Amino acid sequence: MSDLGALLRKAREQRGYTLDDIQEYTKIRKRYLEAIETGDYKVLPGSFYVRAFVKTYAESVGLDAEEVLRLYHKELPQPPAAETVRTEPRIKAGRRSVQHNDRWGKVAVSLLMWAFPILIVVVVYIYLSNNKGPGTQELNTNPPITTQTASPSASETVSPSTTPSESVTPPPPASNAVTLTLKETRNNVNYYEVTPGTGHKLKLEITGESWIEVRADGKKGKKLFYKSVREAQPLTFDMTTPLYVSVGRTDHVTFYVDDVTFDDGNKPGTTRYMFTPAAGTVQ
Repeated sequence: MSDLGALLRKAREQRGYTLDDIQEYTKIRKRYLEAIETGDYKVLPGSFYVRAFVKTYAESVGLDAEEVLRLYHKELPQPPAAETVRTEPRIKAGRRSVQHNDRWGKVAVSLLMWAFPILIVVVVYIYLSNNKGPGTQELNTNPPITTQTASPSASETVSPSTTPSESVTPPPPASNAVTLTLKETRNNVNYYEVTPGTGHKLKLEITGESWIEVRADGKKGKKLFYKSVREAQPLTFDMTTPLYVSVGRTDHVTFYVDDVTFDDGNKPGTTRYMFTPAAGTVQ
């Protein structure tokens, strides 16, 4: 793997994105993304595409694309140098005119050499803009934080727990009160059991831009919500089945099951949860 590829892959994995996520956002084929990560640039359609694809990839994982291109320019394949156009004079009397035409020819070749990669970048940008449909997500997780904040409902604050099966709500709960129990943390997913098992709503109070993914019946279940939220707003989902939730900026999101919340660590990275009603089955 090349140094550039290692940098891009590390940035992608730190944000919890797969190559399929990057492909869906950038519209760059997955095999090209894999080639960039491994440094196998021969797989790409041409040397001019390499810089455009690397720049787009870097921006999608929150890196400074221009800085990345500057630091690793020696690693990237260079575009072929333009051939010098030579015009042989036919007669000595026209030598000055021929030399003048040579200079203009060199200028034209230089302009074409610079204009072509710019044209490629413009074409790629227009293509990405025209093909950014409802399923395309904004993956940059470094926006300015909005000054609007959400006011949590009056409820008992649940303290964090590091021991599986330890209740995170203050004892003793009322018979109809919601209880969140951290059962285990497996594969970077925090599994919470919700009791009683029916009639609950999961609410996400979003105070700043964050990537939000919500699925029914587990990580590979049906998509209920799958995009980047830019403005402060609440999102509410009926908890009739287990809900899988992945957030890109945990410090911008507060979780509620009905009126009960818990300490999610308030960290800027990606966090994943599975909320399962007591009578449900985690898939």
